[in-house]
Amino acid sequence: MQATQFSNNSQPPKRPQGVRTGAIVILTLLVLLIFSVGLYAGWQYAGNGVAVQPTHTSTTSTTTTSSSTTSNLDSTNVQTQREITIDKIKPSVVELQVKTAQGEEIGSGVIIDSKGDIVTNNHVVDGGQTIDAVFNDGKTRPAQLVGTVAADDLAIVRVQPFTNMQIATIGDSSKLTVGQAVLAVGNPLGITQTVTSGIVSALNRSINESASVTIDNAIQTDAAINPGNSGGALINEQGELIGIPTLTAIDTETNTPANGVGFAIPSNTVKTALAQVLQQPS
Repeated sequence: MQATQFSNNSQPPKRPQGVRTGAIVILTLLVLLIFSVGLYAGWQYAGNGVAVQPTHTSTTSTTTTSSSTTSNLDSTNVQTQREITIDKIKPSVVELQVKTAQGEEIGSGVIIDSKGDIVTNNHVVDGGQTIDAVFNDGKTRPAQLVGTVAADDLAIVRVQPFTNMQIATIGDSSKLTVGQAVLAVGNPLGITQTVTSGIVSALNRSINESASVTIDNAIQTDAAINPGNSGGALINEQGELIGIPTLTAIDTETNTPANGVGFAIPSNTVKTALAQVLQQPS
């Protein structure tokens, strides 16, 4: 068979045009696919970024809730501590019923030792013919006057010691600060075992109670003090006796007790008086 001859100007066979067009289409599709994958990944990343925000917000919200809960717990703890403090001092505070030639007077007193000694104001028991102490359990026991320090308006009466007698702890009034929370416990207007709250309004007041009595270093407080509170307990938040409520300021314009302006004899003065009357070291 004779071989086919090509002339010198003959051209090699060309690839079909459709093959090149198909390659371009495939390449374009690959680029689109890669772009789509990148776009999807970017969308997922952005989506994850947005999803973090609620978690952060939730954390912030949780923190706020936690702070609020902590605040509520602190408030509850303060209230619980105050209730414990009141329960601690109440059995130590007594009502004193004093019969005089003019009639009967009512005041308060605080048990301060295991011998049954009760500190009160001198003006509560002054001129008393008989003195009865009414205790937290409702029992009434007779009391005898032991001694007085009239210049400080303080007196000591004594009852027969009894089982489970509760003794008040005397604190250090020199450590008091203005603004410190205090409670007054006594029998205002004969309403037994009444508690009022306030703060130390001022310290080291000099109060002329009468022509012969000046209370030095008196504690001023806005805890309500009314007739019958005299001789009771002014205590700090630890339940320590830091003062003996004695009088309320008088509004000279109306000649009535001034609201929120009461005075107490500081506990360190009480300690000195006890040492003087009972011959105990101060």
